[in-house]
Amino acid sequence: MKKIPHRIYLSEDQMPTQWYNLRADMKELPDPIINPATGRPATEEDLYPVFCKELAHQEMDNTTRYVPIPEEILEFYRMYRPSPLIRAYNLEKMLDTPARIYYKFEGNNTSGSHKLNSAVAQAYYAKEQKLRGVTTETGAGQWGTALAEACSFFHLPLTVYMVKCSYEQKPFRKSVIQTFDADIIPSPSDTTQVGKKILAENPGTTGSLGCAISEAVEKATTTEGYKYVLGSVLNQVLLHQSIIGEESLLAMQTIDEYPDIIVGCAGGGSNLGGLIAPFMRDKLTGKADPRIIAVEPASCPSLTRGKYAYDFCDTGKVTPMARMYTLGCDFIPSANHAGGLRYHGMSPILSKLYHDGYMEAVSAEQTKIFETAIEFAKQETILPAPESAHAIYGAVQEALKCKETGEAKTILFGLTGTGYFDMVAYQSYMDHTMTDYIPTDEELEASFAKLPKIPGIQ
Repeated sequence: MKKIPHRIYLSEDQMPTQWYNLRADMKELPDPIINPATGRPATEEDLYPVFCKELAHQEMDNTTRYVPIPEEILEFYRMYRPSPLIRAYNLEKMLDTPARIYYKFEGNNTSGSHKLNSAVAQAYYAKEQKLRGVTTETGAGQWGTALAEACSFFHLPLTVYMVKCSYEQKPFRKSVIQTFDADIIPSPSDTTQVGKKILAENPGTTGSLGCAISEAVEKATTTEGYKYVLGSVLNQVLLHQSIIGEESLLAMQTIDEYPDIIVGCAGGGSNLGGLIAPFMRDKLTGKADPRIIAVEPASCPSLTRGKYAYDFCDTGKVTPMARMYTLGCDFIPSANHAGGLRYHGMSPILSKLYHDGYMEAVSAEQTKIFETAIEFAKQETILPAPESAHAIYGAVQEALKCKETGEAKTILFGLTGTGYFDMVAYQSYMDHTMTDYIPTDEELEASFAKLPKIPGIQ
């Protein structure tokens, strides 16, 4: 049998030219988002004050199966795509497993992550609408870096609100974001009314993505000619990220492979949703039946311990409400959590698929995640982002099960990006100062008690 190469590359002309809209094949759609001002399902027009018009349309479009990628975006993609599919031969050897392990590596760009796939799309549509600028939030900094890169390319001003603990832990993310001419502010801050309110109620808060989203939305809606863009969770983001999965499927077809198991890290859902898109399509249409596993941090376990309920997407409660797995919009992850998977909720699309039994979810403590990350780096020579390491951990666990059973399953996981800006966290692990924090049931119940009450639903 011919040996499969370590790296499987598609040519430029093999790169997908359409995004795939997973909602078009779902048996049951996610529940509609709710306009908090009216208490009714939001319309596309309700989103115009916050989002670009084309992005608002993509957010609400449940029927268009394939969306053509504009040529300007394809040209940008060609600078770093198609990204490689890599056979993890050394990891397989170290684990002594009969499993075949592949990973889709999304770190071959300046942002160091998959986030650029949606950043360039959102910046492009903002420029097409002739906006004066955009605002956003960022957790670990990958999204902020990617959007700064994309906005700089399209000469579009950007303001980034970065979760305060990440801002302090990762000073070089700030430098890279500033390299691309964006402004960056630690959140919560005193530059917005919602930030001042959050600080007044909790002066020592280390921040959360929910806080940063609130500030970015307020800044956008109170600044003429500005709109807000988001790097995860939203339907439009999963649409743009579907290029990851489509390339993965095409690359595997070139070597006559198809995954039995697909593993992705889960925070808000952008990478996981993009990676699994075509494989979930096959599952929904009866063409194949792969296992799909989401791996999330034990310190922020929205799928494994959250409630499937309507909740605000931000801490300041100014965004629409979405039905999703949530820990409550007031939930603040522990400051000792080093990864970027810090969002209190989960993509409504992924939440619905999980709720309906199409995918699984597990959580893991961060010390286990970093142990796995370091071993992976030694075997595969890529230092993974902590977020990515959650997917590696999940893939390793499945490979070890194959070792026990002797089954030679094919495992695909998403390596979302590199960890070179996360050395403070890596050093903390190696110095044995990293600790694990898992929220108690009492803490979660206190947060659940504050979930909004929707008449007739919850």
